[in-house]
Amino acid sequence: MTDQPTLDDLRKRLNELDKELIGLVAERQRISREVARAKRSTGHPTRDYRRERDVVMGVREAALAQGVSPELAEQILRLLIRSSLATQEHIRVGTEGSGGGRRALVIGGRGKMGHWFADFLSNQGYVVEIADPAGPIEGCEHRADWQTSPLDHDLIVVATPLGITAETLHALALRKPAGIVFDLTSIKTPLRAGLEALVTAGVRVTSVHPMFGPDTDLLSGRHVIFIDLGNDEALKFAQELFRHTMAERVVMGLDEHDRLIAYVLGLSHALNIAFFTALAESGEAAPRLAKMSSTTFDSQLDVASRVAEESPALYFEIQALNDYGTESLTALLFAVERLRAIVRSQDSAGFRQMMERGREYLHTRPQADHGKP
Repeated sequence: MTDQPTLDDLRKRLNELDKELIGLVAERQRISREVARAKRSTGHPTRDYRRERDVVMGVREAALAQGVSPELAEQILRLLIRSSLATQEHIRVGTEGSGGGRRALVIGGRGKMGHWFADFLSNQGYVVEIADPAGPIEGCEHRADWQTSPLDHDLIVVATPLGITAETLHALALRKPAGIVFDLTSIKTPLRAGLEALVTAGVRVTSVHPMFGPDTDLLSGRHVIFIDLGNDEALKFAQELFRHTMAERVVMGLDEHDRLIAYVLGLSHALNIAFFTALAESGEAAPRLAKMSSTTFDSQLDVASRVAEESPALYFEIQALNDYGTESLTALLFAVERLRAIVRSQDSAGFRQMMERGREYLHTRPQADHGKP
């Protein structure tokens, strides 16, 4: 009779398999780098959705044949695809970027988004200097105060908090730098006077809103918004920075941007703030609710938890300083009041109408792609 493996034997074999899996992942990464070079030499785009679909379907079939959950196999493969795409995107940005030794100044480069942009520009071949009293970051020149700079850079990026950004734009307008200037703020109407001052001073200026956070490693499915302030050279320059990424580049006016952002950011933030506030103030139910679980509740709680960890100062600015901010809050209030009235009056037809109207609207929206084909 064959001896059965012990628990230690089984754990040892699992450890060996884990190492083998990591080795295979490393090999896949190496091949991804070769794929990036091949795509670059032949002019192929970084992402091929048809190829991804074929690979995913093939892995699902293989998993089924091996008695492995196809869903699990697909999740693992999508993580690997995402990692490969990020590798390919970084290589393409680094080798085909527009820097070529030109100089860039990132005012507020120690902030999260400022740091991301400093790295992004460095990867494109820019010689990056950051101006931030908080100190330097690795690989970049540093000065504590941007106003001590001669401002002889090809590009100046203002990555400071919203209140400081408005002041900085006015100060830059007085200095009239020769390089391209743009900011990275989430809302633009509070910057109107500063941006107009730069335009009046003859500065080549635009405004940029990266619709992603500083922890983003892959721009596929992400959007970058560019505000047209009337200077085609600045607008095209800023767009060119993202040409070799997979980000969707969108151009719009300042007021259109803030009206839409009132819903995209303001409404979504407000909804989650209201959600966790209602839970926290639910009295005796709060401790018990924390232990409850359902698919919808857990998903909403995950999003609300991430919102709760964000900067209150930043989120207040997004709500309070947007000229169109109260528009989305009014829409939210109206929707909740309507739902409350329908439920109180036992209006099942009205409830069904709300659900059906929402379903119809959501079906017209293209599926967001955050790493999934």
